[in-house]
Amino acid sequence: MSDMMLNLDCSGSRGPCKDSSGSNKHKAFNNRRRLLEKKSYLNKKQNQHNHRQGNKHQGPPPWANRPSQPNAAHNKSSAHTQNTHSKSSYHIPSSEHGRGVASKPASSTSSSTSLTITVKNSTNPEQSTSTITPGHQPPPTRTVAHCAPVPRGSAPFCNPLKYLAMDCEMVGTGPKGRNSELARCSIVSYDGDVVYDRYIKPTNAVTDYRTRWSGISWHQLVKAMPFQHARKEILKILAGKVVIGHAVHNDFKSLSYSHPAVLTRDTSRIPLLNQKAGFPEKDVASLKRLTKALFNRNIQTGKKGHSSVEDAKATMELYKVVEVEWERTLASK
Repeated sequence: MSDMMLNLDCSGSRGPCKDSSGSNKHKAFNNRRRLLEKKSYLNKKQNQHNHRQGNKHQGPPPWANRPSQPNAAHNKSSAHTQNTHSKSSYHIPSSEHGRGVASKPASSTSSSTSLTITVKNSTNPEQSTSTITPGHQPPPTRTVAHCAPVPRGSAPFCNPLKYLAMDCEMVGTGPKGRNSELARCSIVSYDGDVVYDRYIKPTNAVTDYRTRWSGISWHQLVKAMPFQHARKEILKILAGKVVIGHAVHNDFKSLSYSHPAVLTRDTSRIPLLNQKAGFPEKDVASLKRLTKALFNRNIQTGKKGHSSVEDAKATMELYKVVEVEWERTLASK
């Protein structure tokens, strides 16, 4: 094998000699680099590279977490999701007339989120600021005006459906009409509406109709309802009710019935009524006298006798005058 000699022109070069192809590539690289430096591309990339290298252990750059405009709503909702265990407060100004309208966001309905909505009145902030805290709130307390607790076993106070006023009219039976038997029964509601009103035929023969007081004559009892049948109807109505009457024990006696004491209100035995009417406390005033003194109204007038409906309505009105004080007194015993 013969030796081969390569003549390389290394004139003008300081380092090791390069071939022509290497020189051409190097020249092209230098030319491109000068062009990039001229257009300032190379310097910008180098600055960014240096900045990233310097902030490598200081977290992402300020523009790294900056959201673009289309994704702003998504980022807000993500931030709200991360803070579901915090307490949010929304201050909603009211309109020009001072009426604030607040609505709870849909994303706040989680068991661990407590949302407080404050509504402020721009016209008078001191009076109209209110706070609404949905979620775990105690149940609202239901209160009724002028109501007081009543003894155990009695009907709920201030429930009009539980209050009835009753009045009965009696006729005389037996020798000279000495015995009293039921001949009419009237029951009215708390508002004075007639619940029951019937003429009742006594078990024994009537010997004294007592028309002057009872207002009953013989023709009203000819086709009247028999006592036993009427008694069943009346007791069914009175069951579980607070029964109000004037000397009501006489009415119960005519029915051969005993109503629970805690459900009985006798207006003839209330010192409060006598005080308001100006009578002595221990005085047993008649229904007619009390009605005249307190309402300036006359009842039980004329020769036709009494009306049990009129008397029952007057009794209910008398009860309402002292209802609150009377029930509180009974509850304190």
